[in-house]
Amino acid sequence: MSEKVLDEWQIALTHKKEALEACQKEHHLTSCLKCEKLLTCETRDAYVKAVYDSMSKGKGGGFEF
Repeated sequence: MSEKVLDEWQIALTHKKEALEACQKEHHLTSCLKCEKLLTCETRDAYVKAVYDSMSKGKGGGFEF
């Protein structure tokens, strides 16, 4: 049985995702897009940054979709 080892970036992403989901639940939302604080939300901004960091492993630089 193979165990998946999470790196520091994946762990941080997991914590930020949990915080984001808790906020959505607290405000009875299923998406941040429905929130009036969408553009100024520190919780969402931290989650988005954690997503970028987890994909680039913290190396920064440009990011293309």
